[in-house]
Amino acid sequence: MQRVIATRPSTETADAAGAAAPVDDGAMRTEFAFELPRGYVGADGTVHRRGVMRLATARDELLPLYDARVQENPAYTTVVLLGRVITSLGSLGSIDSSIVENMFASDVAFLQDFYRRVNAEGHTRIAVTCPECSHRFTADLAGGRLGES
Repeated sequence: MQRVIATRPSTETADAAGAAAPVDDGAMRTEFAFELPRGYVGADGTVHRRGVMRLATARDELLPLYDARVQENPAYTTVVLLGRVITSLGSLGSIDSSIVENMFASDVAFLQDFYRRVNAEGHTRIAVTCPECSHRFTADLAGGRLGES
């Protein structure tokens, strides 16, 4: 599901929480799978939760600035930008800003954070501390669950 471009190899590292991070095999990820917290409800009532977001290009970030909706309301930039970089969502044929603008606010907030992590930090992992036992560990925003590959 992810497209890769070969680069130089590196070694295994530890993340900020001290947990072992996945080995960087030298391939640059350009697409990242995710699972929405609530899901987009399509016109037929189907809930679409799993999707793929690609890395943004400079063009992706510049083109929304010329969009009339963004010029009228700069907050609309997020909607247009996410509509460009989400490449799939459930069984939907295509994704655009009209899909994003009809998502639940919690899903848009999740996608904004996911976009930032993927494009600025290069990964989807976050450091987490258990509120009950204070154990520190790493969670993956891409929605990976134990036992899934």
